[in-house]
Amino acid sequence: MVDQVTIDLSADPISLTAALVDIPSVSKNEKVIADIVETALHEQTTGFEILRHGNTVLARTNRGLPTRVILAGHLDTVPIADNVPGHFETTADGERQLWGCGSVDMKSGDAVFLHLAATVADPVHDLTLIFYDCEEIAAEFNGLGRIERELPEWLAGDLAILGEPSGGWIEAGCQGTLRVRLTTSGVRAHTARAWLGDNAIHRLAPILDRLARYRARTVEIDGCTYREGLSAVRVEGGVAGNVVPDVATVDVNFRFAPDRTLDQATEHVREVFAGLELDFERTDGAPGALPGLSNPAAKDLIEIVHAHGSGGVRAKYGWTDVSRFAARGIPAVNFGPGDPNLAHKRDEHLPVDQITEVTSMLRSYLTGAKA
Repeated sequence: MVDQVTIDLSADPISLTAALVDIPSVSKNEKVIADIVETALHEQTTGFEILRHGNTVLARTNRGLPTRVILAGHLDTVPIADNVPGHFETTADGERQLWGCGSVDMKSGDAVFLHLAATVADPVHDLTLIFYDCEEIAAEFNGLGRIERELPEWLAGDLAILGEPSGGWIEAGCQGTLRVRLTTSGVRAHTARAWLGDNAIHRLAPILDRLARYRARTVEIDGCTYREGLSAVRVEGGVAGNVVPDVATVDVNFRFAPDRTLDQATEHVREVFAGLELDFERTDGAPGALPGLSNPAAKDLIEIVHAHGSGGVRAKYGWTDVSRFAARGIPAVNFGPGDPNLAHKRDEHLPVDQITEVTSMLRSYLTGAKA
């Protein structure tokens, strides 16, 4: 039975990743894996205060060190697609790979954090570990958001590292995202007497024209290049095959650089469509996160990754929970094994060497050693 599984935090993090992959943990079904992680932390680590909050497991040291680093990773995965349990494969050129749901997003990152919690005896930073639930579904269920609301003191720190897949690169900050719904109105009529109506779908044409002609910004912040994008993602309209429609909508998604606030991004989108006859409604939005790479705690990690030679620093395209920390004034980066382009895919997999490399770089960082 899965609920009788034990994991060895001191084992090779590749083996630990494989063990975590074999524990099904689709969003809202994380109790078993949270139980296993909580038990392992109690039995196999020392010096940690450990707290369970729903299906989120928290642990922290209180050594009185001058800085605190947060290691955060979500325990849930997208729905399984005949890819649990996982398995290993070796390619023709000798690369060993681990395949399975969550191998990339992000049980490999979780395994790295758990292994380091058990094997780094004298870190130069106090550590906070957060293994949370429901990241892969609507934000209202996100376990990290729940901790932010109910136990905000657990989010205090000088640097947050999220184990999101980044291929062993530091992916700094993240884009913001917002969605707006643009609605046009017309007059309904029979298509045999179309001149008596006013076609709301036709009124979408100038909206789509502005989107087609839109030129997005490219912004450099802390040496990271963020590319914005404004895209129509859904169009709706129509009543019947013989009716001139009186209402039509287009949903637009704006991915914006983190130098804009959510309100500034919203106003920019409003300006793009200024002068057109439409109703404008923001339906969703989340701010981005500035990279914060000038922070001393982040600089040390950057130096180690650069010295290692297999990665570097780049902007994060997409939104991640680093935004929650940035909003609290805490620099945050995405740093974990695995290609983010393979996340959520049926053939999700990663080269196991990346697990070893990320573990080595983070061990150097947490112990104050040089790479």
